[in-house]
Amino acid sequence: MEATMQSTPQSALQTLIPSLSDRQWAASAHFLALLLALMTAWMVGVAGIVGAGIIYLIKRDQSAFVAEHAREAINFNLSMLLYSAAAVALGIVLAGATVLTLGIGLIVTAPAGLLLLATVAAIAVMWLVCSVVAGFKAWNGEHYRYPLTLRLIG
Repeated sequence: MEATMQSTPQSALQTLIPSLSDRQWAASAHFLALLLALMTAWMVGVAGIVGAGIIYLIKRDQSAFVAEHAREAINFNLSMLLYSAAAVALGIVLAGATVLTLGIGLIVTAPAGLLLLATVAAIAVMWLVCSVVAGFKAWNGEHYRYPLTLRLIG
């Protein structure tokens, strides 16, 4: 009876751990998104969404673990794209305010522009670090939720 009790939790644990193939596919959703986005420019981000989206479309019906990680990668890269677009729009507004005030608005827009640049740098670092962390978490068979991510694709 003791041998049965010991083997039951172990067999239950084995069913909870994703297969090596699933872990590889899940990790590649994060790393492919990162690689494609880096190759095209981090602000574009669309390539990252496409990379993770391809893996999602291929594996969504075969593995819930892979589908979950691919959705997270899609949502995160989409969020980073939206944050980047907002930063570009704000930068255009700041530049326009400087031009429209014939340079007098530079007193306000210069510090705001520096703050915007610092924010963009922080977003870029967070995007890079979180993508790598997510890839390694997937490789280890763990679940991962990106911070500051809009869950647009469920």
